[in-house]
Amino acid sequence: MSTDTPEDVTPEDVTPVEENLTPEEELQAATPDAPEAEPVAEGTAESDLPELTLGDGAPAEVEELVAPSVVRGKIDRFGVAMGTGRRKTAVARVRIKDGNGEFVVNGKPFEEFFCVERDRKMVQEALEVTGMRDKVDIWVRVNGGGTTGQTGSVVLGVARALQVKDPSLHHVLATGGFLTRDDRMVERKKYGRRKARRSFQFSKR
Repeated sequence: MSTDTPEDVTPEDVTPVEENLTPEEELQAATPDAPEAEPVAEGTAESDLPELTLGDGAPAEVEELVAPSVVRGKIDRFGVAMGTGRRKTAVARVRIKDGNGEFVVNGKPFEEFFCVERDRKMVQEALEVTGMRDKVDIWVRVNGGGTTGQTGSVVLGVARALQVKDPSLHHVLATGGFLTRDDRMVERKKYGRRKARRSFQFSKR
């Protein structure tokens, strides 16, 4: 059995080794060349899946759902706007027409019927907010309840009549809370009680 000795190897059989090569260059020399990728024709997509893009394009339009405004009142054939307001057991029927600011409640001037300054401000607040204080004449007929109930009913009736007269005032009146009915009522009396919840005085002896 014969073995080759270093003398039998010729210089042509030895692969020349390049000196002073970096590790990256040695790796490239050791790996075979990869086949070149075929060029993709213009206008054709590499895959059929749609590309996902983040932050591109116009934002999606969101439709705002606006509830239709409910009009509680009517206008008669003479152009007079009418609205009805309720608070506790009081009911106020309001009529508004174009004028110079006259305000009559149950046949009396506004200042004479509402003696409390707080009640006057509450009734006039809707007119002040809409700027209609000196542009309309108001006639009110209110009955039932007490002072607080009648004041609240007149406020609601005036606001509803203004909304019927000029629908563009709906947003201002709704934002101020003038079109919302205060549905609080007196709680009924219960048997065995002095009032709705008040007990009779306890007697120890």
